[in-house]
Amino acid sequence: MRTFFNVEVAARAMLSPAMLRLTFAGEELRDFVSTGIGDEYLRLFFPDPATGERVLPIIDAEGRWRYDDDKPPVRCATYTVRRFDPARRSLDIDLVLHEGGTACGWARDARPGDAMVLNRPRGLYAPPEDFRWQLLMADATGIPALARLLEQTPQDIRSRVVIEVAEAAHRQPLPAHPGAVVSWIEGAGNGVAPSALEAAFRALKLPETPGYVWVAAEQEAARAIRQQAKRTRRLPPERCKIVAYWVEAPRRAPPAAGLSPALQAALAEGWAG
Repeated sequence: MRTFFNVEVAARAMLSPAMLRLTFAGEELRDFVSTGIGDEYLRLFFPDPATGERVLPIIDAEGRWRYDDDKPPVRCATYTVRRFDPARRSLDIDLVLHEGGTACGWARDARPGDAMVLNRPRGLYAPPEDFRWQLLMADATGIPALARLLEQTPQDIRSRVVIEVAEAAHRQPLPAHPGAVVSWIEGAGNGVAPSALEAAFRALKLPETPGYVWVAAEQEAARAIRQQAKRTRRLPPERCKIVAYWVEAPRRAPPAAGLSPALQAALAEGWAG
């Protein structure tokens, strides 16, 4: 089974002022097998900005990765597969644009024909079979996965969706779903202000029927929500998947972000149906 796939940029499109979609295509994607899981992710392996060399990890006989100490460090970043089209042998990756970083710098300059290497995907979203509702929460980095999850959600499942973005212009259209209620939090998290996702989680009234919680956000926000889910909501591990998608540089302890009275009320009673 192929581990790495050589592809090239086929197209690029701005989805918002801070989100770029790159479409990758290549004949080697004929061997690419999607997990089918909505939040499946893979790694993009970038060339060294100084040397142009692209270093890949070594895969041992048991499929574990190791690194050659004589080589430059492996430069890679993890991204959600927003869409895979086996017929066209192409896939879409949506990237958040920000200042600094090898991945972001490469993506800003990427043009059709530019080479890339990616690996096999895996997914994390795994609701129990009896779930009747789901809570999907994310900052901008989690929007691609959240959108695909909502796209694949059965019609009879109720979904409560909470997304925080740096500003209103960073909102994106989400897949339509008859059982979904969506709240956007603007001017919070995303490196511009303290995250409000923990406050939103505390304000939410969860149904008493079996459900599932999925969260993708900055490390500290994810950790705080994970503690709330375990200690306050008493959610067992199989009922939640709370993942840190990125790590913010340390800064002086900021005040906790609050919620407007209107949003607090909406979160407390805003389930579809």
